[in-house]
Amino acid sequence: MSLNLSADQVLTTTRSVRKRLDFDRPVDRSIVEECLEIALQAPTGSNRQGWHWVIIEDQAKKTAIAEIYRENFAAYRNMARPEYAEGDTRGERAAFVSESADYLAQNFERAPLLLIPCIWGRVDGADSATSAGFWGSLLPAVWSFMLALRERGLGSAWTTLHMPNGGDAKVAELLGIPHDKVSQAGLFPIAYTLGTDFKPAKRQPLADVLHWDTW
Repeated sequence: MSLNLSADQVLTTTRSVRKRLDFDRPVDRSIVEECLEIALQAPTGSNRQGWHWVIIEDQAKKTAIAEIYRENFAAYRNMARPEYAEGDTRGERAAFVSESADYLAQNFERAPLLLIPCIWGRVDGADSATSAGFWGSLLPAVWSFMLALRERGLGSAWTTLHMPNGGDAKVAELLGIPHDKVSQAGLFPIAYTLGTDFKPAKRQPLADVLHWDTW
């Protein structure tokens, strides 16, 4: 299924979807592979193409990964939250975002598929230039994957909370990822969405974050 959205519509309405993921509708492997073929067209430093994509459909493994995620999420949930001035859209949406994050944490293993994007190499303790180049060779492809899902009526959510406190090493062992040689970039549920009528999100005014020639 294709929604036949314009490029601008896909770019402005692709959301991190949590409460509107359809956990009861199966997702065929061929659709995910189609989206990944599109993702592989993203830019990558020096054309190295060091990305790898680990899809999890085994229920026992999904449940184990979800438990690791929940342990870290519980600690994150209790951390102090930023405070915003009255009228700031980030503050106005904070309760909704927290509620939807709670929902996903409680139901993560129900997603038909999970994705862990990986890239060959490690940059632990590296300088900012090295880190920027390293992650810049994978994250554009991850975003392209999410855009491709959106065009086909599916959705995902960009999460990383399975990784703290050694969680990424536990997941690597579970999935056979060579942890000392490969870095994980996140954990993404994959599912069809309940409805496809997503809209542009409220963001800070461009004038507040735009700089011409000087900060």
